[in-house]
Order: sequence, then structure tokens, then C-alpha cells
Amino acid sequence: MNLRELAAFLKTRRARVRPADVGLPAGPRRRVPGLRREEVAQLAGLSADYYTELERGRGAQPSAQTLAALARALRLEGDERDYLFHLAGRPVSAAHGPAAHVQPAMLAMLDRLATTPAMIITDLHETLVQNDLAAALIGRHPMRRGPEASYVYRWFTDPAARALYPPDEHPHHSRVFVSDLRAVAARRGRDAHVVRMVAALRRRSAEFAALWDAHDVALRRADHKCLVHPALGIIEVDCHSLFSEDGRQRLLWFTAPPGSQGAAQLELLSVIGTQDMSSDATEASLSGPDVGADAPTG
Repeated sequence: MNLRELAAFLKTRRARVRPADVGLPAGPRRRVPGLRREEVAQLAGLSADYYTELERGRGAQPSAQTLAALARALRLEGDERDYLFHLAGRPVSAAHGPAAHVQPAMLAMLDRLATTPAMIITDLHETLVQNDLAAALIGRHPMRRGPEASYVYRWFTDPAARALYPPDEHPHHSRVFVSDLRAVAARRGRDAHVVRMVAALRRRSAEFAALWDAHDVALRRADHKCLVHPALGIIEVDCHSLFSEDGRQRLLWFTAPPGSQGAAQLELLSVIGTQDMSSDATEASLSGPDVGADAPTG
């Protein structure tokens, strides 16, 4: 680990990123080029003190997860990301894969959807990043590792993962998830991660096994769905997808037709955000489960 070079690299990358590039206001009294240290820390989900120590050439060795978060926050390209891992003494192989690095072009699009619930997921429905409105709509994504990082896996193995959708829509989502996964598996070929995931799901879920054996295949490009919100009740939305060039990442965003009840609910959601609603407001709304613990995708 080369702390001195790591510190210098972080400083130069931070100076290069404009606030507007990451959806932050420039402000009239900005004294530094690019981002402030605390802004990088916020974007990466780190403490400001920890990031400051890194820029001063001190502190503990960053984990692969921390490095991936810094690469996203600083909008690093592939070679820069690999160099960051090299300086930190982490295997460069850990920097690769759809879950390790969100493509800068996808992040740029997400930044421009500040008034729309939006998120970036992998083709296996592993949530990589979501904006505040997406968190308010479907809950903060859980920090999971292994197969459980995939919402498709949790859908068939954890009943709580289905709480966001009305029960009568569960069969539809099951069929769509399996058809989508079969399309992804075909495109990836004999990808070990997908092979293990499918095998585990066949063992654990008779529903998945039956749907998989039906051989239906279709990528989930768009869908109309009802979401159960704990305070606002049932929200009808349209979910749209934008695929990365290699197909391994997807930008999802949620809209509702102008003038619809769903549009009014999304507008209210932009006001209340993720704050706790009063008990009176919650009781007055349609009863719904607590979705904050598990954020579905797609």
C-alpha cells in the first residue's frame, strides 16, 4: 500500500470533479477546485474524518468496498479505478465486475434525475446506488453479500422481500423475474455466479424451479406496477429501464402519468422524503408493510 501516492491521487481526482457533475450546487464561496473533502466522503458513504486521513497519507488500508465507493464518487474511469486499487494494495481483480464499479455514464444520468425516483442495478438485480427519492419510495437497499445481494434471489427465498408489492401481483413478478434471469443467463453464458444462483434457487424454491422449467425468456425493459408505501398506501407507477452497452447494468426510474393519483403521491413523496410520518398520517393511509429494510428492484 502506497499511502503517499494514494493521497496524491485522491487529491487530484477530487480537484477534477465539478460539483455539477455529481448533482451538487456550486455555491458562491467555493474556495477549492472540484469537490470538498466532506463532499467526497458524503458521496462515498464514508466519514469525513476517515477520508481526510486518506488524503493526508494516513489511516488504515481501505477495503475493496470503500475503494469501489470512492471510484464511484470521483467518477473514475476503468484504468483510474484499477490504479486506485493498486495504490491501496488491493487485488485489481476486486475492482472488476458489475457490482464493483458503476459506469460513470450511468451515474451521470442518475445525477440528472434528482426529481425522479431512480437507481442503478446489475443485470442480477443487485442494487448499486439509488437516489433519495428511490429510497423514499422503496426503502434503502440492504447491504447484502453473495446470492442475497440479488433481489431476485431474495424474492424467492425471503417472504419479507415481497412486502412492497400487493399479494395478487406476486405471481406476475415471479414470472417476469425468472424470464429476465433466463435471458441474462443466456447472454452471460456459463457464468459461474449465475450458474450457482440458479442452482441454489432451484433447490430452495419450488415456485422458481417450475417457472425456470417453463423456459420463458424476456428481459424486463419496462413494467407497470403497484407499490405498497407504508405512509402513502398503494402507488401506481411505471418503471423504465436504460441498459448499459454491455447489458450488465441498468438505470431504473419510476414515473406516473401527469394528473394521476400516482403523480400526486410521487410529488408528496418528494416533500416528505424518508422522514418518519406521524402516526395519524400513517393510520389514515392504506395500511402497508415496512419496506425500509429491503429495497426491491426492477
